[in-house]
Amino acid sequence: MRILSTNIPEVLTIEPAIYADARGFFLETYHERKFAELGLNSHFVQDNQSHSIKGVLRGLHYQIEHPQGKLVRVLQGEIFDVAVDIRIGSATFGKWVGLLLSSREQRMLWIPPGFAHGFYTCSEVADVSYKVTDFYAPAAERTLVWNDPEVDVAWPLNGEPILSDKDRAGHSLRDLLQIKH
Repeated sequence: MRILSTNIPEVLTIEPAIYADARGFFLETYHERKFAELGLNSHFVQDNQSHSIKGVLRGLHYQIEHPQGKLVRVLQGEIFDVAVDIRIGSATFGKWVGLLLSSREQRMLWIPPGFAHGFYTCSEVADVSYKVTDFYAPAAERTLVWNDPEVDVAWPLNGEPILSDKDRAGHSLRDLLQIKH
């Protein structure tokens, strides 16, 4: 297993060792001791999975009282996965990292607490699995609008994205500064 840094040092790409032969492949998606040896000592409390069709954009979600770290991977298909630093006072506040994740390559993305997260479905369908470090807290959930011009995520859109009402009504980064307190 290898860990690669991104342009935001706390957001990490994880490349698992894949053992493939004529029958298929095997890989470890999580191993507590190995992750700890790599410096990832997070405790996961919940596993989530989503299924999306092409063009769906989910996010950018975060929780204020119960921030979640997320270990994201794709079970089927391909997504453009995004993490936005919303840690007030951080040197990278408002900056984003985007990475194509696919079931072919099996790379994972570690997004620590304090980041908004979202993804865009690039393939016909995508099944996404992610482990989180804190429980879902609906009252603490917020949405950073996906197309905030201050953040300026370069989504690889193929037409207008398919959004939920909640994601369409997200707040700007500027609003976030007022909402968080």
